[in-house]
Amino acid sequence: MLRRLFVRDFVIVDSIELDFDAGFGTLTGETGAGKSILIDALSLALGERGDAALVRSGCERAEIAAEFDVGTTDPVVAWLRANDYEADDTLLLRRVVDAGGRSRAYINGLPTTLGQLREIGELLVDIHGQHAHLSLLKPDSQRRLFDAQAGLADIAREVVVRHHDWRSLHEARQKAAGDVEAMRRERDLLEWQVKELAALAFDPAQWVEDNAEHRRLSHAVSLIEGVEAALALLEESGAATELIDQAVGKVGHLVDHDPALREPAELLDGARIQLSEAAHALSRYRERLELDPGRLAELETRIEAVMVAARKHRVAPEELADPLASLQARLDELQAAADPEALAAKEAAALAHYREVAAKLTKGRAKAAKELGKAVTDAMQQLAMAGGRFEVVLEPLDAPAAFGMETVEFRVAANAGQPPRTLAKTASGGELSRIGLAIQVIASHASDAPTLIFDEVDVGIGGGVAEIVGRLLKRLGCDRQVLCVTHLPQVAAQADWQWTIAKEMRDGVTLSQVTPLDAAGRIDEIARMLGGVRITDTTRKHAREMLGL
Repeated sequence: MLRRLFVRDFVIVDSIELDFDAGFGTLTGETGAGKSILIDALSLALGERGDAALVRSGCERAEIAAEFDVGTTDPVVAWLRANDYEADDTLLLRRVVDAGGRSRAYINGLPTTLGQLREIGELLVDIHGQHAHLSLLKPDSQRRLFDAQAGLADIAREVVVRHHDWRSLHEARQKAAGDVEAMRRERDLLEWQVKELAALAFDPAQWVEDNAEHRRLSHAVSLIEGVEAALALLEESGAATELIDQAVGKVGHLVDHDPALREPAELLDGARIQLSEAAHALSRYRERLELDPGRLAELETRIEAVMVAARKHRVAPEELADPLASLQARLDELQAAADPEALAAKEAAALAHYREVAAKLTKGRAKAAKELGKAVTDAMQQLAMAGGRFEVVLEPLDAPAAFGMETVEFRVAANAGQPPRTLAKTASGGELSRIGLAIQVIASHASDAPTLIFDEVDVGIGGGVAEIVGRLLKRLGCDRQVLCVTHLPQVAAQADWQWTIAKEMRDGVTLSQVTPLDAAGRIDEIARMLGGVRITDTTRKHAREMLGL
């Protein structure tokens, strides 16, 4: 679960460090105080995109760090090990965004990518946004929410991939049928280019050897002269080898008189051996070294051919194998496209694969539609929609689609005796809020994330319904950590713990300040939420009753 959140120089937050408890907690405060800013900060630490606008005015960077207890969270531990991160009981996610918009992310102090941060974030926290109920009016949003709640998101993504594969082949076959002459010209050009590069027989390792040999042969005269001069200095009369032999003999005779000369004698003897070996090595090198103008001309011709080809294909000489591979791949595509039967067979195979995966998605959706319909219908009875009914309707499609072989549509009957109709035609704003909340609570049951966050999902409801919502969230908090940003006293009163957030002026700058509330503080805050600006004894009494104090 989320244990600690540190936020610095984020929007209107100066510096805040919050310690979280288990169970159900709420964050309350006046409208505009910045309640959702903390959720935005946590989202950034979990991998959401950010920009320079998030950095507090006049500051160099914003920094957010989120600490989690993950000792028993198996999916998180498995992810950490699979991605070569140390898996301890404590996990630290950190995000820094500077005033230039550049972002850095860290997992347990090690740099990471935004994608990885998002992956592990999804395993740790499930955030339900304050406007989620509005997206229920959009068919695409309904389908995505339904697939996610049903655990079908992975297979739905696979359907998208298979549809893309089939669609690409379908379009390629149609293009091949209508653009035969252009494809023939391109194929002829590619065949010539591939033949030219293949004839070059370029090999990266051979290229290195050829360059080394070319350098050696092009400097053969200076190499021969230099080696012969060195040999003369080593081997001729009075040269280094003869002189060091004399020195070894003289000092060697003196060792018996003074053992202190043993070390210099050994060093001289070692130098004599090394000089002798160096002279032999230079002699062998000189024997192999020849002037070969013919071989030099051959290498120059080959190197020039490689350089010309590299310039033509705009690559470095050592990378000349890459254009050959890409040209050959494109040529293979065109040759396959020139065979309409082969292309049609590939398209048919891709379509069959798509239908196979899409059929699994259809089967999963059919089962989940009944389960979600019943679960939301049951929840509606508790949310002042007695007799209402919720359905997930699947309509088959005639043609393959990227999202599957059927449409997904939510329909609702707000009252008993009414036929279910689309949400846009049936549900009022308040009813839509309640339906959205019911779906989100049910979806949270299906989530494996140990921490659930609800950001003002209770907008549009009040009275007894709000109290019921609070009880639902409190029940969720029995086996998960639940944090709810709320403006409703009925919801806040059900919480196990509560914070309040308020704006304050400091040196002419507006800042947000978060305060954990004790029992007395909760009474005053609930009273404020009940009665407005002025807190009275009556509102305090009502607040005590709601809190059971």
